[in-house]
Amino acid sequence: MPELPEVETVRRGLAPYIEGARIEAVTLNRPDLRFPFPEGFVAGLEGHTITHLGRRAKYLIATLSNGGAWLSHLGMTGAFLVADQLLEEASRLNPGDSSGKHVHVRVHLVHPARGRVTLSYSDPRRFGFMDLFAPGAANPFTDSLGPEPLGNDLSAPYLAERLRARKGPIKTALLDQRVIAGLGNIYVCEALHMSGIDPRRAGGTLDGGEIEKLVAAIRQVLTAAIAAGGSTLKDFARADGQPGYFQHSFAVYGHEGDPCPRPGCGGTIKRIVQAGRSTFFCPTCQR
Repeated sequence: MPELPEVETVRRGLAPYIEGARIEAVTLNRPDLRFPFPEGFVAGLEGHTITHLGRRAKYLIATLSNGGAWLSHLGMTGAFLVADQLLEEASRLNPGDSSGKHVHVRVHLVHPARGRVTLSYSDPRRFGFMDLFAPGAANPFTDSLGPEPLGNDLSAPYLAERLRARKGPIKTALLDQRVIAGLGNIYVCEALHMSGIDPRRAGGTLDGGEIEKLVAAIRQVLTAAIAAGGSTLKDFARADGQPGYFQHSFAVYGHEGDPCPRPGCGGTIKRIVQAGRSTFFCPTCQR
């Protein structure tokens, strides 16, 4: 499933094409994705301008000229793609949808600088979803989320307080979206390795110095992943249809049985399962 770097990569790719553009028409090729489209979805989008495309955790949020918000989640195989001409799109769909038969939403826009733009959403497995919120309405998907990991609200003192009474594994705590928004399995494994922390340790046992290292590692890993365009393991594609490349920089994720890349370690990467997800780590240098 795309994590924060992948969603941020998509946001950056889409923004120049759709920010400032007026939504001329919306076509739904089916009544639902993971959930049904909300009542009035098409009418609530058509005629409005997208004033800003933002991201909260793993959600894309387009702010509309009437103050409403169009929320999208990519699920496992969802991909947004843009085309200045509709015929250019077929060769740039996500890897799981090369035929274009899984395009479920098309949004036709008029951009003040680019002219007519087509925004398409394809999703072979349909685990993604969309919603539309009226101006000022509560958003149940984002209102309870913790701070953004690259924002100023994430600090060592904040994380120390949230971990203080945690008896469960630090890996599980970091995946709790109420603690930090947007962290996923891949980048938590990488950040824990970079900071030398064993994913099996109880969150409440980390000292101040370890938490400082962990916060720094989270920022470093996510920043590097965004710079590389995210990670493509199977279906993820950027808005231009190209894959991400950070998977080539994984230190531990997917490297079970390989030597630990930390200089002088000499350990071997191990895989275990925590909360139903694979955890990759080095039992020699992560303590």
